[in-house]
Amino acid sequence: MRFAAIADVHGNYPALEAVIADIRMQGIGEIVNLGDMASGPLDARRTMDALMALDAVHVLGNHDRYLIDRPPEKMGSWDRPAHAQLDKVHLDWLRAVPPTRVYRDQVFLCHATPAHDEIYWLETVHPDGAVCMSSLDTIEKAAEGITQPLILCAHTHVARTVRLRDGRLIVNPGSVGSPGFRDTHPFPHVIEAGTPDARYAVLELADGRWRVTFRHVPYDHEAMAALARQNGQPELASALATGWIT
Repeated sequence: MRFAAIADVHGNYPALEAVIADIRMQGIGEIVNLGDMASGPLDARRTMDALMALDAVHVLGNHDRYLIDRPPEKMGSWDRPAHAQLDKVHLDWLRAVPPTRVYRDQVFLCHATPAHDEIYWLETVHPDGAVCMSSLDTIEKAAEGITQPLILCAHTHVARTVRLRDGRLIVNPGSVGSPGFRDTHPFPHVIEAGTPDARYAVLELADGRWRVTFRHVPYDHEAMAALARQNGQPELASALATGWIT
């Protein structure tokens, strides 16, 4: 059993295109998508067209939900420009995507945590803005009731693997399309990948154990940085260009 996990594309069509090409080049036919597909000041329409045409298993992210559960005037600076690019067919498709699901009986899929689509799972933000790994007790508490041996999450854009004490594995594949962002919840903080590459993960079950390979894929990130800058998002432009918020 071998498949690819993608997440947090955020409307970055060239990054998605590069990642799909890399997945196909490795002979991987199965893909799961952990959400946050379109939101961002980039290329939401082409991204959604590509994801809807992709033979993949999808779950809904918090930014996907924002596109369908509120009017545009109540949307944030990443969601409003994406919504303006999308048609009813895109939004109706998102409405049919579940927030969690089980893939091939072995893998639990969610965007952030099993119970919430906005809460960091494997990372904790401290009052001074430092972002650190969550404690194992905190991570395991959120995993209670999940029986699958492999659990996939996203949301923080940080590629990470955590082995629970009972042997279950939690994996965040990192972000395909957004290598950095600034947020204010629960405290002001910055996430930075340190590279502009698109990221995803390959999961393989071998000899009864799950193995994880993180992939970093170069693409024309400068074009997306220029588009973000043109659309009034200089911090995202910096992250897309360098992997850092400046």
